[in-house]
Amino acid sequence: MTISNEADLGEALKSEQDTIEIEGDLKNKVLKIKATGKAAWTIAIGAIGIAVTVLITSGGTGAPASGIIGSGAVAVLGLPTAISAISIAVAAGGVGALNSLRNYEIADQSNGRLVLKRK
Repeated sequence: MTISNEADLGEALKSEQDTIEIEGDLKNKVLKIKATGKAAWTIAIGAIGIAVTVLITSGGTGAPASGIIGSGAVAVLGLPTAISAISIAVAAGGVGALNSLRNYEIADQSNGRLVLKRK
């Protein structure tokens, strides 16, 4: 199954699929998340965690994600990628999914697709 949206990626991470195939604009956002260094990731994940907690505890009726992300995540990832990261984490039930995404290795990056394999 090829994934092209954050909700499906969140579900794939939650179910710990061994291989994940991503296409479209989401591919570029995932690459940006994976390329983020450890120190910068720590800053971004903290800000993302706050936003995810607000959205999950409010049942998604809280402020729009773009209004609660925090400057740390935006500075590190950029606004579109930070919003995608929050959407992935909400779909998976928490920020742990984003950390698990960073534990996948890039198996292939061709033909407009990104194939990730669990390490």
